[in-house]
Amino acid sequence: MADNRPIGVFDSGLGGLTVVRELKKILKNESIVYFGDTARVPYGNRSAQTVCRYAKEDEHFLLTKNVKMIIAACGTVSSVAGAAAKGLPVPYFEMVTPAAEAAVAQTQNQKIGVIGTAATVNSKAHAKKILSLLPTAQITAVSCPLFVPLVEAGWIQKGDPVTTATVARYLQPLRQAGVDTLIMGCTHYPAIAETIAAYMGPGVQLINMGTPVAKKVDRFLQQHGLGATAPATYRYYVTDRMDSFSSIAAVLLGENIEDRVQTIELNQLTEEQP
Repeated sequence: MADNRPIGVFDSGLGGLTVVRELKKILKNESIVYFGDTARVPYGNRSAQTVCRYAKEDEHFLLTKNVKMIIAACGTVSSVAGAAAKGLPVPYFEMVTPAAEAAVAQTQNQKIGVIGTAATVNSKAHAKKILSLLPTAQITAVSCPLFVPLVEAGWIQKGDPVTTATVARYLQPLRQAGVDTLIMGCTHYPAIAETIAAYMGPGVQLINMGTPVAKKVDRFLQQHGLGATAPATYRYYVTDRMDSFSSIAAVLLGENIEDRVQTIELNQLTEEQP
């Protein structure tokens, strides 16, 4: 049995395109509808109540596109807004659990780092999941609130002096702690992974949350006979298009999507709430 409906993916901004990139590598036949709430990015400095409300609006927009599952390609939503997924009529995947499982599988010295937005780090969601899988793990978590604005502003090239200095300022505690595995707990962060890796050194494995979640979705589709057989299509929706949109999206996704993006007004988004 095949299911050719698309997979729905949402994020607070463009960072979730790094997840779409991994999905396209592994799930070559699957169509995808992406929604980036670029008008309200970042979610990481909002209250859990507000993040949950935004997530519900994002999810219901995707449901109007007849998706067969929804992926919250946002570390903040995955960490603090689990309640937003309750009652969804389709399967839902978050980013925390697959990332924690991957980190536990990779670490050699049981010292694991987590970086994310303030909301993600304060939720301790990654730490709780890691410790449930590996009780002896030593976890160092650091909030990096400036990373998302840097990515959305397009300051993502390796060697950029502002980004390099910001990475060094935030990640010093992780290097001092001797972590050998680092979860990039926000889907924007793979855009500056080269800078992060250069600072942390070759002995540290970076976890891009998009890879383990793509593998988990692939297994789910195979187990439940929900894989697609029709040619894949890709649609992209955002709530705002800044001047640097095209260049940032091209870097995050690895291709130009300028002519495939539609802008949705925020009032339209909220009106579609049930």
